[in-house]
Amino acid sequence: MIINKQAEELNRLIQEKNPVIYNLLSKKGRAIFFPKKGILSQTAEAKGKKINATIGAAIEDDGSPMRLKSIAKNILLEPKDVFPYAPSYGKPELRKEWLKQMKSKNPSLKGITSLPVVTNALTHGLSTVAYMFVNPGDKIILTDKFWGNYRLIFENGYGAVLDTFNTFKDNGFDTAALRKKLGEGKGKKIVLLNFPNNPSGYTPTNKEAEKIIKIIKESAELGNDIIVICDDAYFGLIYENDVYCQSLFARLADIHENVLAIKVDGATKEDYVWGLRVGFLTYATKGIDKGVCQALEAKTAGAIRGNISNASHLSQSLVLNALHSKTYFAEKKEKYHLLKSRYEKVKSVLRDKKYKEFFAPLPFNSGYFMCVRLKNIDGEAVRKRLLEKYDVGVISIGNMIRIAFSAIRKELIGELFEKLCVASKECAQESK
Repeated sequence: MIINKQAEELNRLIQEKNPVIYNLLSKKGRAIFFPKKGILSQTAEAKGKKINATIGAAIEDDGSPMRLKSIAKNILLEPKDVFPYAPSYGKPELRKEWLKQMKSKNPSLKGITSLPVVTNALTHGLSTVAYMFVNPGDKIILTDKFWGNYRLIFENGYGAVLDTFNTFKDNGFDTAALRKKLGEGKGKKIVLLNFPNNPSGYTPTNKEAEKIIKIIKESAELGNDIIVICDDAYFGLIYENDVYCQSLFARLADIHENVLAIKVDGATKEDYVWGLRVGFLTYATKGIDKGVCQALEAKTAGAIRGNISNASHLSQSLVLNALHSKTYFAEKKEKYHLLKSRYEKVKSVLRDKKYKEFFAPLPFNSGYFMCVRLKNIDGEAVRKRLLEKYDVGVISIGNMIRIAFSAIRKELIGELFEKLCVASKECAQESK
């Protein structure tokens, strides 16, 4: 793979100051750069000139972005915040505001981090991380309860191998399984942590979180170079008191020079804007400086420019306006309590012992989902029975049923589990 001179400059900077990060970069990650020369630099130099024929966009005679009234009439934002291209790095004001709020939500976050780079939400963010750090054949360590799209992103997209460990033990997170998995072999390690977890709806307790952090640090102290990807899609949706309420990124960001922490998050679930597709990538490691942060940001922006050019300007402006709104936190609190009330209803319903004959809930305490494990009953058979006979839709994953209580009115939750119980009983009887 040919390495451009601009990529070489970034690589040299990273290698001199943080050789571990350079070692962790994939072949594509080492080759990528954000072009500071050519069209982009020439366009930047011409900004503000009386006659500017550099921009690859159409401009009205009054200097505003050209637009169709049939589209513009439906948007209240200023045309300048909607129609022009956004930077490949993301809208600068949004990046700064997201970092500001990240630090507010995660008081344990100390030291220097990169400025978040805007992605087309979390799937694209995870794919960009893979572009930057995953070579074909690399193993990605993660829980055996994981979001199915990881297969498309990491395995199909970049040739990685998903290397799972047991998620639960004794009604909690299996930290011993994580320790064992990290202890297999030596060298580059990629760990993917997703909390609140999809599909299980589980976040580690405070004690479990401390153990996870300790295990990763111990592995780094043994000489392993470790990437920890924190998929924080459902960040903030914690419903119990003894659950770790910050992102693990906050502690991992400054834990050891051999640990590169990457936070993948976004407005998607945090701000209930699934279709806007606004996510963020943030980097940190112990001893990182602004120069290396900027180099990582430049490589990330280069990967984005070569893939989607930039995330939606309209979506970024909408999210930024919301973050600046005086009612933003009150609105968030209202939606949080609505979801928590549904969570509590699920907990209440499942206290009925009659369900134990057919299924048992996996540990859950956060997020959008919870799962039940069926007892010697085929999950797909139960799912189809619920669809065809009981007007209920759920997701089957092997012998598990995933339930998105986030999408169910509180008064329907009891009915859901009653029908799940009946359908499970019928399928169990038919299988005998």
